[in-house]
Amino acid sequence: MHYTKRIRQLRELRFLSQKEVAALLNVGQKTYSDYELGKTRIPLDSIILLAKTYNVNMDYICGVSDLLLPFPKA
Repeated sequence: MHYTKRIRQLRELRFLSQKEVAALLNVGQKTYSDYELGKTRIPLDSIILLAKTYNVNMDYICGVSDLLLPFPKA
């Protein structure tokens, strides 16, 4: 699954609006919408923040793996 679908799926599973996630990432709702639609590439630091927020590993959120593991603790 492509990361655009994953970030939307994770957001919807937590009943968050695009506006709420956009505020977390300090971007506008339109920019976040473009991330989910694949019109704009999401910056790596934003992907990391989403992975931490949703407590999922980077492989899962990026669509590299379907294995849902928690974000690693340092």
